[in-house]
Amino acid sequence: MSHSPPLPAGPTPADIFETLNAHQQSAALRGAIELDLFTAISQGHTTAQALASHCQADVRAMRILCDYLTVYGYLTKSGNEYGLPPTVSTFLVRTSPQYMGSIARFINSPDLLGAFNDVAAIVRTGSTQISGQGTIESEYDGWVEFARSMVPIMMPAAEFMADLAEKRHQGPTRILDIAAGHGMFGVSIARRLPEATVAALDWENVLAVAHENAKRHGVHERYELLSGDAFEVDFGNDFDLVLLTNILHHFDQPTCVKLMSKVANALTPDGTAMTLEFIPNKDRVTPPASATFSFMMLGTTPAGDAYTLNEYEAMWSQAGLTKHEMIDVPNSAQRVLISRR
Repeated sequence: MSHSPPLPAGPTPADIFETLNAHQQSAALRGAIELDLFTAISQGHTTAQALASHCQADVRAMRILCDYLTVYGYLTKSGNEYGLPPTVSTFLVRTSPQYMGSIARFINSPDLLGAFNDVAAIVRTGSTQISGQGTIESEYDGWVEFARSMVPIMMPAAEFMADLAEKRHQGPTRILDIAAGHGMFGVSIARRLPEATVAALDWENVLAVAHENAKRHGVHERYELLSGDAFEVDFGNDFDLVLLTNILHHFDQPTCVKLMSKVANALTPDGTAMTLEFIPNKDRVTPPASATFSFMMLGTTPAGDAYTLNEYEAMWSQAGLTKHEMIDVPNSAQRVLISRR
């Protein structure tokens, strides 16, 4: 009697099918967020009929969407009634202080989704297929949406960096926040250090959002706006702390060193640079969130990457900062690299 050979370890046919259909998962979650489905369930609309009425939707379509979300753990189901797992109540109900549904507007924006329409072409050319320079295009409009929508997922890192700054800096402290975006990294530190001043650098249209957040948190009188290209704007040379949050991964290593050298020259002799990044381990395949971030850069930038600790240490050393300490950010996939002379 013959037997079929065992299948090799690795993805099964079911896994392959699931991966090729994975775009439907993000589309379903984005649709539920736009319908404000999770908030509706939290308010007591728990059947497909009730949800369809509340959300002004089709009953059959609502039932299919809710069943789909239940399969993937975003809803619970008992009889004909749907419920919310605790984490969904925390992060996807609009009235929750920790609501993060807004991030779908940037992560699932047409530009970022379209960037991966033809991965084979990206790999053949080695560069993004987004027009121009992708997400590093001058005054790229997508960064305004980023600034407005991504605050919830960035706050654990912003508060953690504020903790680090509070332990290392007291009294008058000049801070430069490069690629400030929503501004919450500099704003969070300014809230902890009442004598600190922050210079936030980004494109002018993005800085409008950062200024709104600085005003909302009562630090706008200590918050200066520097508009323009980080590679062109004169930083000066008297900053105690420079923040580089999620900018270096957009560029190749020589370009990173160019910016790092400007940062080193802008620091006081005992100043500190804090780099927040997705930093994979040396093997480049762990941990998953950091290791896979390089693929995001492949699709959206001409030459960006997720760099390892050794690579960051080598680049910063070329720029003149030779002492480094890496710290994992709690409740985040990111790491902070603290660099000094």
